[in-house]
Amino acid sequence: MQEKLKVIKMIHIALSAGLIMAYIFIGDLASINLNMPEISQSNILFVLIPVIAYVFSNFMFKTQLKNADNKLKLEDNMAVYQTASIIRWAILEGSAFLILVMSKDFILFGVLIILYLALLHPTEDRIKSDLKYRL
Repeated sequence: MQEKLKVIKMIHIALSAGLIMAYIFIGDLASINLNMPEISQSNILFVLIPVIAYVFSNFMFKTQLKNADNKLKLEDNMAVYQTASIIRWAILEGSAFLILVMSKDFILFGVLIILYLALLHPTEDRIKSDLKYRL
């Protein structure tokens, strides 16, 4: 189990680190303006991107986890969990990149997505909980 957990942790770290580096270099976080820009009809999409990403990523994650068989050992369901996690992380990463590329005024929302992504780090207890195994 530890070997499979190490693989999924490395994938998570790589995705998170790549996104953080992109925000540092492309987003120029040193000169970030933490003031919220005025929201109008033309830029409401940038406010909705994180919300849609959160809802859709969690929906896809839970949909993929339905493929897991709780009769099998935890190690046997790791492939299903890894696939579900990668789909979830990819949706979040894509939305953060979308905000970064389309409008740097709303970069704060991208930073919030990165923080949420970082909080989704895989642990054995979280995997057991998500797959509904007894702890």
